[in-house]
Order: sequence, then C-alpha cells, then structure tokens
Amino acid sequence: MNSYELLYIIDNDLSDEAKENLVAKISAVVTDNGGTVDGVDKWGTRKLAYPINYKSEGYYVLVNFTAPATLPSEVERVLRITDGVVRFLVVKK
Repeated sequence: MNSYELLYIIDNDLSDEAKENLVAKISAVVTDNGGTVDGVDKWGTRKLAYPINYKSEGYYVLVNFTAPATLPSEVERVLRITDGVVRFLVVKK
C-alpha cells in the first residue's frame, strides 16, 4: 500500500451541496476500490493562477489516501469524466 496526495479543483459556480456531493463521490471511489482516505482538507474558494475555461476562481480540495498502486489511475479516470472538476493532480508521497 502506497500513500498518495490528490489535489483537485471544483468549478466554483456549483452549489455548496453539489460540491459536497462531489467530494463524497471522490472519497467513495477511493474506499470502494480498496483504499483508505486518511484526510480530506477543503481549502475553499481560491483565485486561480491563470484563467481556466474563462473562470478565475475554483474550490480546492486536498485528499490524502493510502491505496494499492493501481488505484490512482482509476481515480484519475473518474476525475476526467466528472463534470465540475476543473483540474486535478495525484502524487505519490
């Protein structure tokens, strides 16, 4: 089992309920595939370094998790096809 760090940015135009549902969905992907979520840190709304899709702000979420080596590719696949996710990055600690 390896330790990973996932940072993703959610579209700030979504409602607070939709943001919470999206955070829960990503955590569920990790736990359903044999990983454990060590911590979820919601940074909140922050200004982006440069505009992405004509947006200048995003809702940042940092997730620390432990998982088998095959899980990060599944998490990335889900994040790619999820509406509302602007950018993401998974890093092995």
